[in-house]
Amino acid sequence: MSKIVIDTSVIVSGHITRQIESKSLQNIEIIIPVAGLDELQSQASQGKEQGFVGLEEIKKIKKLCQENNIPVQFVGQRPSLDDIRLAKHGRIDAIIKDVAKQNNAILYTADYVQGLAAEAEGILVNYQKSEKLTTALEFLRFFDHTTMSVHLKEQNPPLAKRGKPGNFELIKIEDKLLDEEYLELITTQILESAKISNAGTIEISKPGALVVQYGDYRIAITRPPFSESHEITIVHPITKMSLDQYGISKKLMSRFSEKAEGILISGPPGSGKSTLASSLANFYASLGNIVKTFESPRDLQVDKGITQYTKLDGKFENSADILLLVRPDYTVFDEVRQRDDFRVFADLRLAGVGMIGVVHANMPVDAVQRFIGKIELGMIPSVIDTVVFVKDGYISKVHDLDLKVKVPSGMVEQDLARPVIEIRDFETGALEYEIYTFGEENVIIPVSNQEAKSGIYRLAEEKIREMIRRFDTNPEIEILSDSGIRVRVRKDSMPSIIGKGGATISDLEKILHVHINVEPKEFDDSPNSYQSQQRDSTSFDFSESANSLLFQVDKKNNGLFADIYVKGDYVATTRVARHGKIKISKRSDAGRRLARSAFSKNDIEILLKDS
Repeated sequence: MSKIVIDTSVIVSGHITRQIESKSLQNIEIIIPVAGLDELQSQASQGKEQGFVGLEEIKKIKKLCQENNIPVQFVGQRPSLDDIRLAKHGRIDAIIKDVAKQNNAILYTADYVQGLAAEAEGILVNYQKSEKLTTALEFLRFFDHTTMSVHLKEQNPPLAKRGKPGNFELIKIEDKLLDEEYLELITTQILESAKISNAGTIEISKPGALVVQYGDYRIAITRPPFSESHEITIVHPITKMSLDQYGISKKLMSRFSEKAEGILISGPPGSGKSTLASSLANFYASLGNIVKTFESPRDLQVDKGITQYTKLDGKFENSADILLLVRPDYTVFDEVRQRDDFRVFADLRLAGVGMIGVVHANMPVDAVQRFIGKIELGMIPSVIDTVVFVKDGYISKVHDLDLKVKVPSGMVEQDLARPVIEIRDFETGALEYEIYTFGEENVIIPVSNQEAKSGIYRLAEEKIREMIRRFDTNPEIEILSDSGIRVRVRKDSMPSIIGKGGATISDLEKILHVHINVEPKEFDDSPNSYQSQQRDSTSFDFSESANSLLFQVDKKNNGLFADIYVKGDYVATTRVARHGKIKISKRSDAGRRLARSAFSKNDIEILLKDS
């Protein structure tokens, strides 16, 4: 009769019970080191699932050995305090090897390093390589294509949330009450699959709590002392969306593509924040960017080219040190919650990394408010430029942040001017909130339309509108500050309001004593708009100098106005100079848009008109 010593790894994996049940182990004596038993007891006392699973396996081994007439005994000394303190460094494993050597026994282990060390000492080793599960995990039977999460609790029936974000119901799957033995079965299966499958990883292990990521399933297991009873919660995403499926406006898509690099995705739990974050990560990766994620647990549904990082040595701060070495273009920080998380997010953004953060918030502005006190107030607009609020799986609100020195809305004295963070509706540009320091406190104040447009501003707006109406009967006027306004007119009216060499607009600025930004209306229904333009685009030659983009059209078009479009989008209107030349500075807004959006000459169209 040969002797075998079994260590904790092979006990927890369930190899020994399976071999006894299959009659693979015959004519043997099983030795269980006392040090291994104490290690499992210590883990169970701390509420760690591995300890409970290991002790349950030992009970099964003793029962099976009794039924099959296999001798089993506990051998060895109990570990000392020093041994327990050094358990992480292999002291318990060394004690177990000594038991095998002293009893001239074969060491059964599922730990590759333990097996190598034992062989180096001349101990006979039977290394139990991980096997693939042949049966489906028990919890999978509770899921269908509409199940968002399953909730299993001792002495309660199994429950499930079914539907979609914002439109789901909690239903009872079965009437049968769940018992501790059944929940232990599910827990054991999950732990075994996490150890032997690349699809499963243990993300968090704390006394009384365990979080496992198994494929698309996020599994949270709790037991006393953390919870009053054994409970298993399994969350599964029911859909993977692309950015196009969100019905995003052209303006917001342009923001995502060209400018936004400090994005906050906010919303209540279960609203679809992580789904949107995954879509943005895949979107940026598809544009040829290096994208990484910070997650704990790692449950975002991202493409294979995106690397998912978790806490390094228990801290995202350590992960950030590695992240900067791999030079990502964008990083998705899922679940920014703790104070250190906000600081790491800000540090990475200020280091030049494009950041997308996911934050729990009940209202759109709450996401920004959570940064107040975590970082300096004046840094917030440098860290966050776009806040996206998600509700019921869709984007319901987008905010734009900007820092200005001004008198806060509702105040009138000029000596009250201070740095103010303006939070505006991204689509309309309407001012909705202001954040500034008042006394010793940082305050966030909602701004109504009446406050934003005081009496003097309304009079100024009407005066400006009267002067612009001779160019466009229905101009859109927006007062940006005491010294600047934005005027939106029809595209065919823009050459008139700008004038030859900018003469007309300059005269208007002198009369009104403000700087005027002229932009085309978003919905241009003028007869000369691009959508209704019946004339063919003009042929041209393209070249560039050190500072300018140069277009050459036929010389006979001297003096005409040229509307320039990129991929159908209006860019600028300018006059054709002598010899048919059109010159646009690379530093101008139009020059930057052309350089950014046009990849070849075929992307550009020039339409000529008289005025």
